[in-house]
Amino acid sequence: MTATELVPTAEGLPDHADLLDATRAVREVFAPTPQQVWPLLSDALGTTVWAKHENHTPLGAFKARSALVFFDRLARSGALPSGVVSATRGNHGQALAYAAGRHGIPATVVVPRGNSREKNAAMQALGADLIEHGDDFQESLEHAVRLADERSVTLAPNFHPWLVAGAGTYAMELLTAVPDLDVVYVPIGLGSGVCGMLAAKAALQHPVEVVGVVSAGATAYADSVAAGRLVSSPVTTQIADGMACRTPVPEALALIRDGVSRLVVVSDDEVADAMRLLFRTTHNVAEGAGAAATAAAAQERARNKGRTVGVVVTGGNVDTDVYATALGRPS
Repeated sequence: MTATELVPTAEGLPDHADLLDATRAVREVFAPTPQQVWPLLSDALGTTVWAKHENHTPLGAFKARSALVFFDRLARSGALPSGVVSATRGNHGQALAYAAGRHGIPATVVVPRGNSREKNAAMQALGADLIEHGDDFQESLEHAVRLADERSVTLAPNFHPWLVAGAGTYAMELLTAVPDLDVVYVPIGLGSGVCGMLAAKAALQHPVEVVGVVSAGATAYADSVAAGRLVSSPVTTQIADGMACRTPVPEALALIRDGVSRLVVVSDDEVADAMRLLFRTTHNVAEGAGAAATAAAAQERARNKGRTVGVVVTGGNVDTDVYATALGRPS
């Protein structure tokens, strides 16, 4: 049984009712994460800045929301599978193992060789069967597809309307709490996080400008938007593993192309600087992808003067040595 046989697909963004239902599923497990103005961060970025702390979920990343919603809807539809397999760089895999385990379902995750040691350990601690295969996420995904077929288990998608609805719950929290938010920066990996923000913006009729952020070492979405067609681009980022996408998801690409105001490209150096800035000004740990929104806001500091800015800290799961190197960089 494949994911497409098991899970109905849908076009467009989750609507208001979808997001409220997703919020119910998330609230059964954990409380809203904070959004907070940190004076030193605002001073550094030259305007009022709200940080949305998805690094405060039980798994340290927003992906926990998406997986909980996905399995909640499978359970309510009577379609829970006997097992699932998926590809990941870490946060999706942790969330998958966590949510599947709550329903007694075994989860297998495929990661590329050289993946984050600490994310690998976290996935295994949550009960995942971890397989290393391929040199990047795309090769891991292709292997996961083969495994699902060989083992007759369900391929858990990395992008799906139910996952977007789960991600949209953090956006609902932020936009409801900050009705005067002018612009929000959201990192893009495969796209569920930024599409969740677009869904919440539409559901709440919020005027916020949504800006997507991609890594200079993973420019597939920016290249695809610029080209007007799906483009695969090499992945070279050494720090933003949560954004290390080589090939965009077509459905996500269409929503991003039509919904975001623009895309900002941030370098690994800018991301490392943002990781250090967030620690210095908020004492919060952010992984590379989790600091990318802050890096983009720093890049557009002059543009944002006098505006109320949001930065989504999508996660804080970073290997100790990687974080120590980022913190040790000269200011």
